[in-house]
Amino acid sequence: MAGAGVIDEYVTALDRRLRGPGHVKDDLLAEARDGLDDAARAHRDRGLDEEAAQRRAVAEFGPVTAVARDYQGLLGLAHGARTLRTLMLVLPAVHVIWELNRRFWIGAWQGFDAPPPSWYLFVARFNDTASWVVAGVAVVALLVGRRLARTAVSTLTLARLAAVLAVVAVGAALCGNLGILLATAHLDPARLLFSPPVAAATLFSLAVLLRLAVLARRCLVFSSV
Repeated sequence: MAGAGVIDEYVTALDRRLRGPGHVKDDLLAEARDGLDDAARAHRDRGLDEEAAQRRAVAEFGPVTAVARDYQGLLGLAHGARTLRTLMLVLPAVHVIWELNRRFWIGAWQGFDAPPPSWYLFVARFNDTASWVVAGVAVVALLVGRRLARTAVSTLTLARLAAVLAVVAVGAALCGNLGILLATAHLDPARLLFSPPVAAATLFSLAVLLRLAVLARRCLVFSSV
């Protein structure tokens, strides 16, 4: 049937422009298709042929570029919220696992022959605090974002704010971990390999942080239009 693919072409074009979580994207595209099909059906009931009904439905739905911009904001916000929730839960959990591992296999740092210098303790405290601060900031951001979503602030703006926050938060956590690693390597490289289980926990922490960095980068990509 002539014109039978107008809605298909529109949804396909919309699909190509969108980036973000697959299940959210699928839901948005399904919602768009349902709306277009309903509109086309209504136009057919008013006497238009299939092609004209679909073209009228597509025209009423809006240009692909405008609709894609709105949908991309929703996709970016969904990914940003998920990343903040991940930061809120994963960072403290990883830190607790590492700390328990260290206490079990190594014990107190004071147990070494020479106590660490003050600058080393400062870096260690920063690393210990960063995970909890980031988790707290993520909680506040999610609560504030939920309230802002009910106002006139656009989803795209909220997505960009979440992306910036996620990048800064992951950057702070990475700085803490890399800082304590470099400080330890400078002070006493042997401590890095003093306990294989703790070394493995350290590598695991870094792997988790790198994964979070990937999620934060995607926040930036998905919130850009």
